[in-house]
Amino acid sequence: MSEKFVEHQIRYTWRSIYKMHNEQAIKSGGTLAQAVVLLNLNPNKGTPSTSLGPKMGLESTSLGRTLKSMENNGLISRMPNKEDKRGVFILLTKKGKELRAISKKNGNKFNKVILNKIGKKNLSVFFDVLKSINGTIKNDKIFR
Repeated sequence: MSEKFVEHQIRYTWRSIYKMHNEQAIKSGGTLAQAVVLLNLNPNKGTPSTSLGPKMGLESTSLGRTLKSMENNGLISRMPNKEDKRGVFILLTKKGKELRAISKKNGNKFNKVILNKIGKKNLSVFFDVLKSINGTIKNDKIFR
């Protein structure tokens, strides 16, 4: 019965995607959370730490723990923001750039396989459905 609920299908699929990507990240010495951060960092200029959380949709406390772990693992470094003395830039190290490249390759491979499996038309419909669900939620049209 629960498999007929929209939430069940989305949650089940997301768990499968999460597990698949996390297993690949672990093989490379990281985690999915780290891979997501790496992919959201500008590989050349770095990224202000204050813009990273909102960009990824994460709370600052969980992002802070991930960044600390990444710094301890030599994936990132922090540099004071010369324009805004209160902030810092998050920069990729050589090791971080290497892991970012692997993460990007894995993400692209996943997208290519899914596109080949279901086709452009079905993928477009899928994206339209997800946008409609998100729009309905954001416009507070469910529990009014």
